[in-house]
Amino acid sequence: MHEIAVFSGSAHPDLAADICAHLGVPLRPVRVERFANDCIEVQLQANCRERDVFLIQPLVPPTQENLVELLLMLDAARGASAARTTVVLPHYAYARSDKKDMPRVSIGGRLVADLLVTAGASRVLTMTLHSPQVHGFFSVPVDHLHALRELAAHFRGADLSNAVVVSPDLGNAKPAAAFARLLGVGVAAGAKQRFADDKVSISSIIGDVAGKDVIVLDDEIARGSTVVELIERLHELGVNSIRVACTHGLFADGAIKRIGDLPGVREIVCTDTVPIAAQKRTPKLTVLSIAPAMAEAIRRIHNGESVSALFDA
Repeated sequence: MHEIAVFSGSAHPDLAADICAHLGVPLRPVRVERFANDCIEVQLQANCRERDVFLIQPLVPPTQENLVELLLMLDAARGASAARTTVVLPHYAYARSDKKDMPRVSIGGRLVADLLVTAGASRVLTMTLHSPQVHGFFSVPVDHLHALRELAAHFRGADLSNAVVVSPDLGNAKPAAAFARLLGVGVAAGAKQRFADDKVSISSIIGDVAGKDVIVLDDEIARGSTVVELIERLHELGVNSIRVACTHGLFADGAIKRIGDLPGVREIVCTDTVPIAAQKRTPKLTVLSIAPAMAEAIRRIHNGESVSALFDA
């Protein structure tokens, strides 16, 4: 691993440090300065020439600031003659903007992918994209990880004899079914219609949930509107208990407390793809580390080994 150089932006340095600890390599320093005119300047403060460079930066709030910082890091690595530059993108916020569902609306997922490649990305390593087609927005190789194994390992510690996995919508039914197989339990899904970013309706639940211990699985939770609506429907159907799981725990506008205060909710589980401030955390929240999975993927990319083999049964 002596020819690897790992740098972190400002978005999630703790995750970057954990990844480097698992890799057994130092996290290289980065200088970020802001000029009087509010422009950002980035300097990678370690040798990149002919190195395999990895830039760790999830797109999390302040999303636009972190995006520009990442673009400048890419430009700096290219200007420093890096042999290859891989963007390690634990959370790709713009993946939600993946289609034209209204007239004259931008498709940010594709545009930002183009910007990353134009700035110098040779490869992308990401986790749990909002929709599979976003993978195809990139014109460079993409290694797309998921956190189902980490989440499943956690839930195997509970009594699953009466459990069922529930997806909030049919679009997430395939990952939910894969998660249910890992746990050896059944699966159900909500019939969801979205009217606005914070307004959804779930008209029914497809599958048997009455009297069950439910594990709600979603890719990300932002304001939590979908999960709250789903839990209300689940209560109407007489479920026994509810646990909530997701990969990306954004938890905006008090979502953790709002979900945790709902009757029957025993636990909220997410991973650390997104930094969660200490003041947001509650006793019901469990945060799992994806640093080992990310580190192993980086090692395999660097050594030219298969990343897909990580998901082999």
